[in-house]
Amino acid sequence: MASSMSLTVSLFCLISVAIFPSFSFAGDPYVFYDFRISYITASPLGIPQRVIAVNGKFPGPFINATTNNNVVVNVWNDLDEDLLLTWPGIQMRRNSWQDGLLGTNCPIPPRWNWTYQFQVKDQIGSFFYFPSLNFQRASGGFGPFVLNNREIIPIPFAQPDGDIILLIGDWYTQNHTALRATLDAGKDLGIPDGVLINGKGPYQYNSTLVPAGIEYESVPVHPGKTYRLRVHHVGISTSLNFRIQNHNMLLVETDGHYTVQQNFTDFDIHVGQSYSFLVTMDQNASTDYYIVASARFVNGSTWERVTGVAILHYSNSKGPATGPLPDPPNDIYDKERSMNQARSVRQNVTASGARPNPQGSFHYGQISVTQTFVLKSAPLVTISGSPRATLNGISFVNPDMPIRLADQNSVKGAYKLDFPDRPFNRTPHADRSVLNATYKGFIEVIFQNNDITMQSFHVNGYSFFVTGMGYGDWSEDKRGSYNKWDAISRCTIQVYPGAWTAILISLDNVGTWNIRTENLDRWYLGQETYMKIINPEENGETEMPPPPNVLYCGALQSLQTQHRYSSGGPTLSGMLKFGNVCLMALLGFILYFSY
Repeated sequence: MASSMSLTVSLFCLISVAIFPSFSFAGDPYVFYDFRISYITASPLGIPQRVIAVNGKFPGPFINATTNNNVVVNVWNDLDEDLLLTWPGIQMRRNSWQDGLLGTNCPIPPRWNWTYQFQVKDQIGSFFYFPSLNFQRASGGFGPFVLNNREIIPIPFAQPDGDIILLIGDWYTQNHTALRATLDAGKDLGIPDGVLINGKGPYQYNSTLVPAGIEYESVPVHPGKTYRLRVHHVGISTSLNFRIQNHNMLLVETDGHYTVQQNFTDFDIHVGQSYSFLVTMDQNASTDYYIVASARFVNGSTWERVTGVAILHYSNSKGPATGPLPDPPNDIYDKERSMNQARSVRQNVTASGARPNPQGSFHYGQISVTQTFVLKSAPLVTISGSPRATLNGISFVNPDMPIRLADQNSVKGAYKLDFPDRPFNRTPHADRSVLNATYKGFIEVIFQNNDITMQSFHVNGYSFFVTGMGYGDWSEDKRGSYNKWDAISRCTIQVYPGAWTAILISLDNVGTWNIRTENLDRWYLGQETYMKIINPEENGETEMPPPPNVLYCGALQSLQTQHRYSSGGPTLSGMLKFGNVCLMALLGFILYFSY
């Protein structure tokens, strides 16, 4: 009965989009996904291990949507621990309730389901999703998220002959619970066991480094065709250099914004970043070609195995790929090489993005900064006997309940709105300290990396302008080097060790938004905070209310109704929660024909 009712609701859901577009949120179409998150056994590096799958797939299926679509993802938690999915780069306009982090959502307990519903307002580009709790991304659960342009908005290049999605990342043969225990014990994770490309291990390019029998990714292409490669770094902490043997890669987009188009033979991609390249199949196909993602900024001899290798297979290929891999960058004595490459990524100011107006129509360089925040990361410290990572000397403690939910239910002491705007010379400590930001402000954020490792920083709910980066300590005179015309707008940026990166953010999106390192080890150990942005004249039009299916936890746990599902299928309550939109459509359907 549950299955048939679920099917009925789903059918009405689909019918309603066609018959009752007025029931669609903001009048825009819906796309629907059911995600069942579970464990499966896989052997990506030749050793059986438990990985996290989505609908039985590792990596998970891709979400395919178009600008302004409403996305509904019904998530079933078949894991043995709490779960949240997050959608980095998806801005959740006015709706941080769907962001999928502990500061915005209560977790989905095991054997429960919960439905995300959000609009991808005024966005295009290449993103991915992943589980945000308990180091779970180190075991999988990730997948691509593609936002297509509306037909009325041209893309700034000829329509490619196909899309190719590549998820790259460093990988351990231990699962996330074992890695978590290693960090809890105060130990370093050590060198990863390899690099995966689309959840698969390396092609056996070297019989000493790569054992036989490992499944590898093969990408079929046709000669003369041009493909858009969407490359996402979904890994743990290792920066990767990406390259394709004998092929140029024309950079065209990153994190949802079109770039100035330029060719690269190799490109550094850091944890959490997404890039689009156009690659033309212009070789003679005497053999297949290597696709390589290798560890960057490391000792080459000891890290040689940390290399992912896939195969680019022409339809007229005359044989398998052989010989050595294409060389990685040789810049041991040139620490500016990678940073100069990063500086060269600039915004295509004449191209239209999600809207008809050019991307460069927002003149960020002419706006006065209202506040500056310097966020300093440092090597691990010991707090209460445990290793912790910090920003401005504060290691973030996850809240017992979402920040805005605590506000709306008048829960006192759930967090402190006192995150410092710059580092102070004081003893590091752990706290729930949140950054108090001003709605409609225009802020400058300096990420100062005094740690010894490369780091990526991400800001949820926003894209920001990357105006500058350099080695040493940031100071106010560095503003003279800022790019104030065509700085790339994106959501995740690398910060080199012993260096700084400056960004500008226009605070027009109310809610509570996470600022974090994307390096999983540092994030797990507390290197994050939240930015709270509230309209003081809130009238219900700038921030959405909590969704009808909001989960409660912590001091608000008593407000939560039972919401399990059985192994035999979804419960009616689960379907009702899934069917917020669908039930409205069903009601409209009944009323329409009754009338």
